[in-house]
Amino acid sequence: MMHSILRLIFVFLIVIKPLTAAADNTILILGDSLSAAYGLKQEQGWVKLLQDKYDKEQLNIQLINASISGETTGGALRRLDSLLNEFQPSHVLIELGGNDGLRGFPIKRLEQNLTQLVNLSKQADANIAIMEIHIPPNYGPRYTSQFTGSFEKVATATDSHLMDFFVLNVAGDPTLMQNDNIHPNKTAQPILRDIMYKSIKMWLEK
Repeated sequence: MMHSILRLIFVFLIVIKPLTAAADNTILILGDSLSAAYGLKQEQGWVKLLQDKYDKEQLNIQLINASISGETTGGALRRLDSLLNEFQPSHVLIELGGNDGLRGFPIKRLEQNLTQLVNLSKQADANIAIMEIHIPPNYGPRYTSQFTGSFEKVATATDSHLMDFFVLNVAGDPTLMQNDNIHPNKTAQPILRDIMYKSIKMWLEK
């Protein structure tokens, strides 16, 4: 029963486009609400907008959006095996950790989960990018600093590509944020699309 529910979630979230052998790069986006178009229609989110841009430019890049609002690194670990088996991605982008930080989870647990996500993906012959996540300074400078630094630490230890936090500049502009001041609004999504277009291009070329 749980497997069926999860599959329905995946089908709802995934950017629909036939998977074919012609796709040079199949990128699994393992993220949270920032990539799941929280508070918006799915077609308004940056992932769908970016896929549309790839299609318009006739680039053989397939985005699979397996992001779920509220997701933690631990939750993603429980889903990853089935996602890798189903989609066999050539690349995995890990945009996770924000909810771990907002809940004050131990830094050591965050690093262990990120490392496991990387290792599982590498066992499936995927190239890995870890996005560096930032959180508000509510938990004090020590926790916040250790939290942000954990992403570079894991990326270095696992020889993964470290990607800049794509919401950093947008988050400072209240006109681009929803009322909760956490999630980017509809106006911000094309900006995020363009940021991620450049970031993913650098990753794939590397």
